[in-house]
Amino acid sequence: MARSFNHFAQRTALIRALLDAGFIMLAVFAAVMVQAGAVGRVLPLAGTHGLSVAAGILFINTATGFYQTKSSRTFGESFLRAALALALALPLTYAVFAFLPYEFGNRAAAQLAAMASVAAVILHRGYVNASAAPSRTRTRTLIFGSGEAARLVGETLRSADPNAEIVGYFPGPNESEPRVPLAELLPSGSSLCQTAQERGVDEIVVALTERRSGSMPLRELLDCKLLGVKVYDINSHFEKRLGQIRIDYVYAGWLIFGDGFNQGMARSLVKRLFDIVCASLLIVLAAPLMLLAAVLIRLESRGPVLYRQERTGLSGEPFQVVKFRSMRTDAEGDGKPRWAKANDDRITRVGHLLRRTRIDELPQLFSVLKGEMSLVGPRPERPFFVDKLTQEIPFYSVRHSVKPGVTGWAQVRYQYGATVGDSQEKLQYDLYYVKNHTLFLDLVILLETVRVVLTGKGAR
Repeated sequence: MARSFNHFAQRTALIRALLDAGFIMLAVFAAVMVQAGAVGRVLPLAGTHGLSVAAGILFINTATGFYQTKSSRTFGESFLRAALALALALPLTYAVFAFLPYEFGNRAAAQLAAMASVAAVILHRGYVNASAAPSRTRTRTLIFGSGEAARLVGETLRSADPNAEIVGYFPGPNESEPRVPLAELLPSGSSLCQTAQERGVDEIVVALTERRSGSMPLRELLDCKLLGVKVYDINSHFEKRLGQIRIDYVYAGWLIFGDGFNQGMARSLVKRLFDIVCASLLIVLAAPLMLLAAVLIRLESRGPVLYRQERTGLSGEPFQVVKFRSMRTDAEGDGKPRWAKANDDRITRVGHLLRRTRIDELPQLFSVLKGEMSLVGPRPERPFFVDKLTQEIPFYSVRHSVKPGVTGWAQVRYQYGATVGDSQEKLQYDLYYVKNHTLFLDLVILLETVRVVLTGKGAR
């Protein structure tokens, strides 16, 4: 894992993205140079066109899920992703090169060369995804602990990080009943530091059941760190590997004295400008879709086209969220608030389509312009549920320290939530966002949102 702009990302995914961008830039440079014949003319043209094409391809590849490294995919899945990426990338490349000046040599040849390069990158990326070749650089991880926490850490490593190799579990001083596979328990005859050296460990995750200072061998952990072995506590492990802050292991001191939660004036100003520009652009692009949605809602059933509902916003202040109506007008005829559920019979036929494609969320872009919402942030919840969840889930109110968003880290990482348990799982992603949010993370979430919309993941 690598940390970029305060956000943890798979190092393999970053390398793949940089390699793709670099190859496209070189190919575009070569295509323009061959036709232009003079380096002085090449540099500005190759720079603008190459950057435009590379940025577009990275957006498309990310949106189609090519840079996800959690699990391998079948040949059929990879073929469909490659076909979709090609269908989007080739017209984009053709259009970009259509802006070459008329006096430029053979513009058609440059277009074909650039399109061939883009196709090669995408097909290669599809092949890599289908083959699921193991990484040559694996991180050897020793888990310090043998209880329930250690078992959970081991499961996380195996499911979330394909480049992690678990060396074994080193039992803690006061752990008598192992909850981890006995075959993976390491002998405790040697010290922790000696064991790490002998087995070539790259990192240690401290996952002790008993975390009091008397049971923590701080000197040994310090010696390991001085020898170049990275040492992570369990909270940092979940933050790094899963992009979440687990509330069942976190404590207030870790949140207070750790890094993150940077919400200064500069960040607020950048985020506000980003919201205004992106929301305005999206409203213009989505205007035909919103008009079509309004017509379909009106044709299917009587009642208002838009649905207004009170939600909890920044600092716990209420505001009116606006969405396209996707349920019957008597959806809560008894006046009792309830979550939407799978196959909810209150949703209309048009509403199913709007929810699946997330078109019902588009009117919230106007709330972004008003400043009540942000483009990216924790999803706003109804006050009735907020009161309930604040009492039942620790740190729930922390999510209200930033503006709610049209989309968010929890929305692209977790399924639709309809229970208190789901809300707790989503809060763990919201806490990660509140702690680490930057413009870079906002861009990552927007790209992931495109992928979620294309696949229909989590819609109800």
